[in-house]
Amino acid sequence: MVCLTLDPRHTIQVQDNPVAQAFQPLSGLAKRLVNEGIFSAEVAMDAAQEARDNHQTFIAHIIDKKLVSASRAAAVAADEFGMPLLDLEALDLDTLPHGVIEDELVAKLHALPLQQREKRLYVAISDPTNIQALDQFKFHSGLQTEAVIVEEDKLNSAIDTFLDKQTSALTDLDDADLDNLEVEDTSKRQEEEDSDATNDAPIVRFINKILMDAIKTGASDIHFEPYEKAYRIRCRIDGILQEVARPPVNLASRLAARIKVMSQMDISERRVPLDGRIKMKISKSRAIDFRVNTLPTLWGEKIVLRILDPTSAQMGIEALGFDKDQHDLYTQTLHRPQGMILVTGPTGSGKTVSLYTGLNILNTEERNISTAEDPVEINLEGINQVHVNTKVGLTFAEALRAFLRQDPDVVMVGEIRDLETAEIAVKAAQTGHMVLSTLHTNSAAETLTRLRNMGVPAFNIATSVSLIIAQRLARRLCNSCKRAANIPEKALLEEGFTPEQLKDLHVYEANPDGCAKCSRGYKGRVGIYEMMEMTPELATIIMENGSSLDILDTAIKQDFKPLRHSGLGKVAQGVTSLEEVNRVIKI
Repeated sequence: MVCLTLDPRHTIQVQDNPVAQAFQPLSGLAKRLVNEGIFSAEVAMDAAQEARDNHQTFIAHIIDKKLVSASRAAAVAADEFGMPLLDLEALDLDTLPHGVIEDELVAKLHALPLQQREKRLYVAISDPTNIQALDQFKFHSGLQTEAVIVEEDKLNSAIDTFLDKQTSALTDLDDADLDNLEVEDTSKRQEEEDSDATNDAPIVRFINKILMDAIKTGASDIHFEPYEKAYRIRCRIDGILQEVARPPVNLASRLAARIKVMSQMDISERRVPLDGRIKMKISKSRAIDFRVNTLPTLWGEKIVLRILDPTSAQMGIEALGFDKDQHDLYTQTLHRPQGMILVTGPTGSGKTVSLYTGLNILNTEERNISTAEDPVEINLEGINQVHVNTKVGLTFAEALRAFLRQDPDVVMVGEIRDLETAEIAVKAAQTGHMVLSTLHTNSAAETLTRLRNMGVPAFNIATSVSLIIAQRLARRLCNSCKRAANIPEKALLEEGFTPEQLKDLHVYEANPDGCAKCSRGYKGRVGIYEMMEMTPELATIIMENGSSLDILDTAIKQDFKPLRHSGLGKVAQGVTSLEEVNRVIKI
C-alpha cells in the first residue's frame, strides 16, 4: 500500500501494482513485447538496464541474449511503429547505393542505405528508435530519409558485406592505398630486412599494383622475367600468358629483392631456386595467398607467383563444369568407404581444385582427413594438411606412412611420383580408406598402364582404383560478345560431331576484339572431363596386362565418354569454341 498526501487534511491510499510500476520505464517496443507474452515485465526491465550498461540498443541486446528471435522482434517493431518490414535476403546487395553515405557512418550508426529514389533515401534499421541514424543520413546526403525495419542479424551481415565490397573494390585503389596494403608474415619471422631496395616506396607501390591487378583480372600466375635488355611482367589469364608491364631493366634486382622480402626468402641467396609464400590482406574478411618460386637465370632471377584463392575450393561441385552423369559418378565414388580416386592432367588443368572440392564435400565432423602436398596450395579448416619437405626426409611416402597411424578416414596425396608412394596409397585404399591423388598422364586409360609401369602389381591396381578423372581447362566464351561461327558441315563431321548432332547444332566463336567484360572474347574457364570407373571388365583386362588401347576400347563399349567427346559437348552447348577445344585437346 502506498499513501499519497496531497493536503495535510486528506490522505489518498493507492493499491500497490508491481506491473504498473514495471511498465513505466519501458519503451513502446518493450511494452509491446511484454503484452505479446514473449517475456515478463521484470525480464524486460532487466534487459533494458543491461542494454544501457553495455551501451547497446534494447533490440540488439534481447536478440543477443536470445530472449526473442530477430524475425519476431522485427515484425513486432514494424507493427508497433507503423514502419514497413523488409527481408534483406530477398535483396541483391550489389544494387545498394555506394558513395551516398560514408562507410564510417554506416558502421557507427548501424544503418544501411537501401535505395535512392529522386530526393528520397530508404534506410534499413533494426531499431525503430534509432532516429539519430536517419537524421545523420539526412544531413550528410541532403536527402529525405525513410526508415525500413529489417532483422538485426541480417542487418549485421549485410553491413559487413557492404563494407567489405567497398574496401575490396579494387578499381577504386589509388596510389595511397597501394602503399599500405597489409602483407602478413606467414612464417612468423620477427627479424626485418634492412635494405633500401626492399623498402623503396615506388617499388613497393608498383609490386602491390601488379598483384592487385592480377587478382582483379582473375589471373592464375604472375611471371617476373629479366632479360639482357628488357624486363617483362606477364600474367596467365584464363590459361594464356599476357604481357602487363615492362619496367626498366635496371630495376630487376630491386623488384626481385622486394618480392623475396615479402615471401620471407633470403635476399642474399641468388644462386639456387627458392620457395616462399605471401599472404596479402586485401579487405577485412578476404586474404589471398601467393606461392612464390625464384629461378636463377642468365640475366637475373625469374620469379613466378601462383595465386591461391581459398574460395576456389568452396565454390561447389556444380561450378566445376561436370555433366550430370559425371557429377553423379564423382559424388557417389567420394562417399564410398574405401577406394582410390586419381585425377590426371597437365600442370594448370585444375586437378587440385577438383580434389579439394571433393574434400570439401567430405569435410564433416565424423571424418578424419589428412593431406600431403608439395606445397599446400589451399588452406581448409577441418583438414590436416602436411607440407612435404624432402630436405628433412618428409617425402610423400613418409607422410602417407604416418597418416595410416593417425586413424584416417580420407587421405589425399598431392602426387604419386614413385613406386613407394604408389604402394602405400594402394595399401591404404585396400584397408578401408578413401585415397585421393593426382598422376601425370594424358588420359584415364594411360593412368592404369602408368601405375603398372611404376611397378604396382596388376591385381593391386584392379582392386584399389575406383575412379580415374582426366581433365583439361578450356576458356569460356564471353556471353556478351560471342558470335555464331560459320563452319561447313563437312569440317564439323571431321572434328568429331555426329550427323544427329548437326541437326540442332549452333557453334560459336570468340570475338577477337573482345568487350569490356572479357579478355579477347573469353571470360573464365570451364573444365572438360573424362571419367573411367573401374568395372569387372576393365579389371580383367588389367589383370591380363592389356595395353591402354585395350582398356580404352573396352571402356568405350561401356559408354565411356573420352575427353574429346566432352569437349565437343561443351562446344554444342555454346560454352566454348571449337578452336579452344582443339587447343587443349589434340585429336
